[in-house]
This record gives sequence, C-alpha cells and structure tokens, in this order.
Amino acid sequence: MASRREFLSVFRKPLEPKENVLPLVVRPPYGSDESLFQSECPTCESQACVTACDEQIILIRGDGTPMLNFSKSGCTFCEDCASVCEPNVLNLENTHTSEKINATFRISTEGCVAHNGVICFSCKEPCIDDAILFNGMFNPVIDMDKCTGCGFCVGRCPTHAIDFTAIPMAQPTTITESEQQI
Repeated sequence: MASRREFLSVFRKPLEPKENVLPLVVRPPYGSDESLFQSECPTCESQACVTACDEQIILIRGDGTPMLNFSKSGCTFCEDCASVCEPNVLNLENTHTSEKINATFRISTEGCVAHNGVICFSCKEPCIDDAILFNGMFNPVIDMDKCTGCGFCVGRCPTHAIDFTAIPMAQPTTITESEQQI
C-alpha cells in the first residue's frame, strides 16, 4: 500500500526556475521602451527629469530609474521631463506614450465615501479628461477610454480609495506596406 506522500507526489509539478522578470513600474510619459530606462537612466548623473517636473512626481528608484509618485499630485504632460532628458530615454517623438501613462486606475467601492452614500467629488474635480463618471450622485467609475493615467485623482481622494497598477508601456504602432497602399 502506497503512503499518502507517494500518492500526493503524483500531483506535484516540478519546480521551474523563474526568469528574471523586472517588476512593472509607472514611468514618466514620453518613454519608448522599458529596456532604455534600465540601460540608460542608471548612468544619468544629472537626473534632470526630476528637477524639471513642476509637479514633483518623478522620483528616482533604488536602481537609478525614474518612476511616478501620485501621492501629492499628478502629471500635466507638460513635456519638461522629455525636453531635458540627456540620454533621450524620454523623447517628445514618442507619441505613443505622450498622452497616456502606463497605469490603470481603479476606485475601491469599499473605501470610496461616495460609494458609501457620502457626497464627494474629490476625484472628479481634478480630472481634466472627464474620465471619472458618476452613476447618479454616489457611484464614481473610471472611464478607461478617457483616462490618461495622469494620477491627479489619487492624491485628492480623502480616503485613498483610488489605486493603480502599472501596465507594460505602449509600443509604437507600425504601418505595414499593405496598410500604406490602402
């Protein structure tokens, strides 16, 4: 008779070594590729993107790369960070990341006071893209088609009910020869 351990070992999968996957980070706009952040930014001594940001939301991580911190403000897409970026990681020609930051935002229905019957428009007021819609007076939702990921709503929420998740950076769209002929 087989032991329980032998029986259960049939269901055990062999451990596969995990690849070195870099965690996703919310990056300033105008970037083209995560690999450029990793290769160029750590050697940048001036860190001019940080000082150029009037909103003071660009921070340098421990690995020497920039990230966005929405705790006090948001991104105005003013182009200043890209204008001063010496390694050219942030570049105004990167139009695929010039209007949307690599993050998705979510309103917690448990933490949001408006979802719990209190009139509050703190997140809607700073949203210049009208991406936060209210279903009636008490049910704010984020319209992901309109949301640019600027982050102004995060710091304005009195209960910190808005959180965000980094997503892979948008890649430039390439037009194939057949599409050009159409």
